[in-house]
Amino acid sequence: MPAETAQSAKTPWHLWVAGVISLLWNAMGALDFTMTQTHNEAYLKALTPEQLAFVYGFPLWSVIAWGMGTWGGFLGSLLVLCRQGFAVNLFAVSLAGVVLLNVFSYGLSDTLKIMHGGAGAVIFSAVIFLIAALLFVYARAMRRRGVLR
Repeated sequence: MPAETAQSAKTPWHLWVAGVISLLWNAMGALDFTMTQTHNEAYLKALTPEQLAFVYGFPLWSVIAWGMGTWGGFLGSLLVLCRQGFAVNLFAVSLAGVVLLNVFSYGLSDTLKIMHGGAGAVIFSAVIFLIAALLFVYARAMRRRGVLR
């Protein structure tokens, strides 16, 4: 094996840091999605009846997008830690899910009004998008360098 190939396949320290932090971040999203979709009363107790009706009334395509965003990111993070190149595909799915859910939330519904969101909610959505995009770019770079197989 040429020295260049062997060196490029070496796992950099930042992969473990990015993998663990992204796994924890995406685990929170996957937990939120799962608890909401299973109608966990203890988890959702802070929501008003109007807010619960709104969340439970999401169109199927937006629920699928939400699941893509959360579970794609979680599984992508797991695969980064396993050094698997398919993580890039899962992060792409996650990013697409984030975009589609934001189209629903900010373009096709009254999410901000019903959920009593404001600038903080918009900023949080922007942070979620930014992290999803950065994870996709990072995983793609690691695959190109041969770190992810």
